[in-house]
Amino acid sequence: MQAINVQNLTHRYQNVTALDRIDLTIKPAEIFGILGPNGGGKTTLFRILATLLRPSEGSARIFDCDVVADAPAVRAQLGVVFQSPSLDIQLTAQENMTHQGRLYGLRGADLQSRIDTWLKRVNLADRADDLTKTFSGGMRRRVELAKAMLHNPKLLLLDEPATGLDPAARRDVWNELTELREQNGLTALMTTHLMDEADRCDRLAVIHQGQIVAVDTPANLKAAIRGHVISIVANTDPDGLAQRITDNFAPWPDNTTPRVVQGTIYLEKPDGPAIIAKIAQVFTGEIQSITLSQPTLEDVFLHLTGNKLGE
Repeated sequence: MQAINVQNLTHRYQNVTALDRIDLTIKPAEIFGILGPNGGGKTTLFRILATLLRPSEGSARIFDCDVVADAPAVRAQLGVVFQSPSLDIQLTAQENMTHQGRLYGLRGADLQSRIDTWLKRVNLADRADDLTKTFSGGMRRRVELAKAMLHNPKLLLLDEPATGLDPAARRDVWNELTELREQNGLTALMTTHLMDEADRCDRLAVIHQGQIVAVDTPANLKAAIRGHVISIVANTDPDGLAQRITDNFAPWPDNTTPRVVQGTIYLEKPDGPAIIAKIAQVFTGEIQSITLSQPTLEDVFLHLTGNKLGE
């Protein structure tokens, strides 16, 4: 049984297609990321899986329960951490947890035991009776995580979990996710546009304009570029310089022809240092700066879509 099985999933907002015939499977105990820009379809997919939105076409099943036909059974297996804060900051951590537990039918000693366990697990047991408005952003996010795990879900959905967090707080959230996967067999699905967060996932789906354009491990996605990434800033006319570089060094393998994105020329070559030396020699005086780097997930997105992730 797959943790998530999506087939031909499509969703339209009037005349806008937000998801276009998506197929996706996610294995149990996998930390899976959906990487894409704002407006690329990540949140629409998240809302469908969280049973908050009915798809226009296709199906999505969570542990073999259909998100539309079996929505109550799906919700019982889900923990959800939304991008927007869901805590009542006028309540204590204990009170926020109590209200969450009651929504799932938990009461009495069992509920209190779970609250104590999860607040201790996220290192907030000593702040249980403090108002959450006194907490830092990272502490609030840890309460959100504990709240989502209170009923022991099999699948945790996280929408941009690092939003508003500093690097230390993001590291704390990731450490907790890793422990939950290792100790509880938890499956986690997160949406993100952050490279360091995506790099830590077991596998990634790259989504662009409502379509999934690649699914693999972060390492395999970066290895598909098969070489170095060269970035060139021209003194003037980057389009003209890109064309002259193309003509001068032809032929080019598929998908490696220089392209101009936001005024910067990008090209991918297995022999990057040698190519840089030749470009600098041939086009002396036309280049403001030139850099060489190993492929990143930002480069992967550009390679697959022709756009930078922020566009």
